[in-house]
Amino acid sequence: MSEYTIDELNDLDETSFVDVLGEVYETSPWVAERSWSDRPFESLEALHESMRNAVEEAPRAKRLELLRAHPDLGDRTEMTDASEAEQASAGLDSLSPDQYETFQRLNETYRERFGFPFIMAVKNESPDAIQAAMEDRIENTEEVEFRTALDQVHRIARLRLEDLLA
Repeated sequence: MSEYTIDELNDLDETSFVDVLGEVYETSPWVAERSWSDRPFESLEALHESMRNAVEEAPRAKRLELLRAHPDLGDRTEMTDASEAEQASAGLDSLSPDQYETFQRLNETYRERFGFPFIMAVKNESPDAIQAAMEDRIENTEEVEFRTALDQVHRIARLRLEDLLA
């Protein structure tokens, strides 16, 4: 990812702004589109808060679509560069066959129970810690897990913004 200053982001036209920030919230450029009009941002925190508010103010169906845009953890399918790097930092790209099978089983169970993939800010976490979180959170109610997943999406976005801003 290229690095930008907050002033450079503030100076971008809407199309460029969305091009740069459209993947911060996993394949959901609508979040950046809705935040553009809040410029100028004074800080990374202000930008993140604007993007967070865009998500939180969206209808539930749109937020569910955002959750469903995330890849399964430990899956070996195509994903965004950011997701790939985050999962690699957690060792999810080099799971043993047994770990891979466990993650696939947990992903399937979780997705069947909640209707969206398990989402966790995994940057620099261990496979064991991620697996433990999956096992714990699979017991949540749908309402609690929807909120938890959205909070994790916001955390992922914050980390991506920190990587993007110089």
